[in-house]
Amino acid sequence: MNITKKIALGLGLGLGILNYAQDLSNIRPVLTGAPFLRISPDARAGGMGDQGVATSADAFSQFWNASKYPFSLNTSSVAVNYTPYMSKLTNDVFLLYGAFNTALGEEGRSSLGVSLYYFNMGSVDLTKLVGTEVVSEGTAKPNEFSLDVSYALKLSDTYSMAVTGRFIRSDLSGGFNTDSSLKPANSFAVDVSGFLQTYKHQSFGDYEGRVRAGWAIQNLGPRLDYTGDEESRSYLPTSLRVGAGYDLFLDDANKVGVTAEVSKLLVPGPEITGYDTNNNPIYDVPNVGVISGIGKSFKNEKSLMYSGSLEYSYDNTFAIRSGYFFESPEQGGRQFATVGLGLKYQSFGLDLSYLINTSKVNSALDNTLRFGLTWNIGEESYNNDDY
Repeated sequence: MNITKKIALGLGLGLGILNYAQDLSNIRPVLTGAPFLRISPDARAGGMGDQGVATSADAFSQFWNASKYPFSLNTSSVAVNYTPYMSKLTNDVFLLYGAFNTALGEEGRSSLGVSLYYFNMGSVDLTKLVGTEVVSEGTAKPNEFSLDVSYALKLSDTYSMAVTGRFIRSDLSGGFNTDSSLKPANSFAVDVSGFLQTYKHQSFGDYEGRVRAGWAIQNLGPRLDYTGDEESRSYLPTSLRVGAGYDLFLDDANKVGVTAEVSKLLVPGPEITGYDTNNNPIYDVPNVGVISGIGKSFKNEKSLMYSGSLEYSYDNTFAIRSGYFFESPEQGGRQFATVGLGLKYQSFGLDLSYLINTSKVNSALDNTLRFGLTWNIGEESYNNDDY
């Protein structure tokens, strides 16, 4: 493996799982390019077990399920979220996410959304050994970002669908390259999603309830080409998310919501291609097209990820959240609990979340506090009366 491939592997994939001298010999996660697209970008979802395909609509719905936007309580909103990454090791690696959405038409049955997701990997000092001296070769500043535009439409009073277009740029060399074989990779992807939210109905006892459900196929697009080598192109983190939830209205102000979500990477994992001289299996990732890769991904029976959450809110001004996320140890072993808090004053909202790692594999977001700000710049929508 040449130096540029080592840089790509170390920066692009090594950030996902931190190995502090642990035995990871049985862990064979599905690796992709642009892995930042698998990281929850907002504090509300971060406090609910990193889920968002079936939770109630908010300003950050673009990342999870843009078809939730027509069910927003406001006609327009702006949101920004900051997430420090690998905070135990460094202070210059972070994720920044910004989103805008607005309702279209008099009744707001459709909506337009725009978002930007930026991953700054900090500065990497590069050196080489010349004789007995260590010589500096400069500084690399790798980064990745995606730019999204979505359109969502209510197909009925209780169901909507959306299409999202995404431009992705992954620059793992950070503007520095010794042999010109590593270059920024660009690609396009599409999301297709749907969301169901029923009217309030008579539930347990004298309480009212509401059903929520959502699905999304995300990051469906061509593979990323970092080197020009057909054999080393990286799959996008194409994924399928399915979730359902239920809101119980205790009275006009108090609400409790429960949500569960299942997700799966639609990317082929390592497969046994032979055996070495000691009869140990040799694993390789299949080099196939995107559609064929989706089909092969279903051979990986342990690639399902699960999350559950509980959210209590008062008068849409105060919320307490908790959640749990589980991934098979063989696929990466991400297992963590989350807690979150939401506050709203007039048109401004603040969300906070905290992640507590429960796995033997260290998480890059362990003990990380995320911050999210929301500004509702529009008026109340029709959904305040109908739902």
